[in-house]
Amino acid sequence: MAEVTTPVALYAAASSSARIALHTVNRETGNRVHRQYVDAETGAPVPPEDQVKGYEVAKGEFVTLEPEEAAAAIPRGDKTLEVAAFVDRGEIDELYFDRPYFLGPAERSAAEVFGLLCEGLKAAKVAAIARALLFRRVRSLLIAPYEAGLVAMTLKFDYEMRSVDDAFSRIPPTESSREALDLAKHIIRTKRGAFDPSEFHDRYEAALAELVKAKVEGKPIRAVRRAPPAPQANLLAALRESARAVGKGERSRLKPPARKKAS
Repeated sequence: MAEVTTPVALYAAASSSARIALHTVNRETGNRVHRQYVDAETGAPVPPEDQVKGYEVAKGEFVTLEPEEAAAAIPRGDKTLEVAAFVDRGEIDELYFDRPYFLGPAERSAAEVFGLLCEGLKAAKVAAIARALLFRRVRSLLIAPYEAGLVAMTLKFDYEMRSVDDAFSRIPPTESSREALDLAKHIIRTKRGAFDPSEFHDRYEAALAELVKAKVEGKPIRAVRRAPPAPQANLLAALRESARAVGKGERSRLKPPARKKAS
């Protein structure tokens, strides 16, 4: 069976480079502070050429790995995305999703085959599971249609996922009253909206930017007083109060779902 191949390019779909970067500075001199590695026992600085990776096999006992030895453990291969199977996207637990990438044709001559792949995935309503050597490891990726191209989502390894039993073991069995459930459904129904990422902002990043701006302009900095946590209210009473607030015309910050025009 002949294989179908096409050159593609991988672009990071998310970036943290726009975040405010803070450096460690000497308070007295105003100069930046550089990190230095020192020997844990002698306290003497260790130059880069004497630094080597090591695995602790017992307390204080390490097996060292020279750079060429560690490099030998990297799987051999190229950056080929080899499709292993086609699956329903709903079969993949979203907890395994790691980092998104945009996938597009690497050159103009690859557009036809790439377009066929996009159309084929859309028509069959499936996603592709592929493997590739990325960042010194063989990674699994979920490749699915996205607008005019494809999105490739790296998947976490199974050993990285923790069991939900540890997190959920202390949740006691509960049974809500009919009134409480009806109130909850009423609040959810009234505040129903559609997800719009532009409506959500990094409040810490914005506050940090304002703080830096104020410091540059020499404005006085006022400490923010945090209100003490409110005492835990009766759940049913809190639901009733929330339902009353919603009934008075409180609107959700989310945009309402777009209505489809009748054909």
